[in-house]
Amino acid sequence: MNFFNSKRNVFLYTITTIALAVLFSLGAVTLYNQKQENSLSVEQNRQTSVQADKASFTLPGLGPNTISNIVDKAGPAVVKIETTSQTSSSNDPYFNDPFFQQFFGNMGLENQPRVTQGLGSGFIISKDGYILTNEHVIDGATDIQVLVSGYDNSFSAKVVGKDYDLDLAILKIESKKDLPTLKLGDSNQVKSGDWVVAIGNPLGLDHTVTVGVISAKERPVEVENRQYKNLLQTDASINPGNSGGPLINLQGEVIGINTAVNASAQGIGFAIPSSTVTDVLQELMSKGKISRPWIGVYMQPVTKELADYFGLPTQNGAIVTSVITNSPAAKAGLQRGDVILEFNKKKVTSPNDLQEAVAKVKIGEKVSALIWRNKKTSYVTLNITEKTT
Repeated sequence: MNFFNSKRNVFLYTITTIALAVLFSLGAVTLYNQKQENSLSVEQNRQTSVQADKASFTLPGLGPNTISNIVDKAGPAVVKIETTSQTSSSNDPYFNDPFFQQFFGNMGLENQPRVTQGLGSGFIISKDGYILTNEHVIDGATDIQVLVSGYDNSFSAKVVGKDYDLDLAILKIESKKDLPTLKLGDSNQVKSGDWVVAIGNPLGLDHTVTVGVISAKERPVEVENRQYKNLLQTDASINPGNSGGPLINLQGEVIGINTAVNASAQGIGFAIPSSTVTDVLQELMSKGKISRPWIGVYMQPVTKELADYFGLPTQNGAIVTSVITNSPAAKAGLQRGDVILEFNKKKVTSPNDLQEAVAKVKIGEKVSALIWRNKKTSYVTLNITEKTT
């Protein structure tokens, strides 16, 4: 019995030892796997952190191909506009000098035509060839040629409509096949800091692309006696030749028409908001012009000195400095020195107030105005007509 018991104990001891060894091995494997999983998790977190750091260097709203994709889609619709103009003056300043002519006469050079070349940009807004650009790009042109990407020969363009005050023009070219187009976006939704892309032909360099942001909105700017009341300001580079080209948002829509650059500063360009265009586009295309109400006066603001001179108890109003012949103001009896205090029952505090009030009146409407003359007030009635000059 002792022999068998000894055998049995050895057997149990061996089985126990094997079981413990197996359990130890399984635990070691488990610990190893956990360690590997933890290491993998740490590495994944590290990679995620690295990717996040890399992403932090990407400009907000821009991917690596965002701009190039916009240019690929929008570029074909951006055109180069070349103009030819003629003037009747001599191109030699000596022959325009009265002192020179006194001794030599005009020598047969009087009214000799002088040919000048112009350059600008534009973009196609319809498949059948309507093009939007600035009025100053084609102003005075006797011949307009449009170069479209992908076409060997230029297109001869005609002016469909234009407006000096808004600096907008619509051209038309004829093509046997559909042309690439750009869509007008809503500039009212644009915010300062939004990314924009400008495409044009600055200094004759075809399809130049510049990128920037909207720096500000509703900027009043005066350029060569042309007053712009509501421009987008951008730091995207705009140079001579960019005029009339599109300012595009990240959705590939035109939110502005590049118009002017501040020559005395760097990184300051301006564009006409697309909302200005959409308000008058159909009228320009159908009528060729924009009908505006007017009264026919030139004005200046009331200063303290002028208020004292005219005996005005306030510095509000708009002083009439000149009245245009046969205008509604002239027919209503307005005179130089009158001060307009109210127009169409609205108080006038400045010439700008009066301009805005007149713009809201319908052509053919009769409107009363309160004026100050000879140190007393009186009312006059104006019959509003369409501006013709």
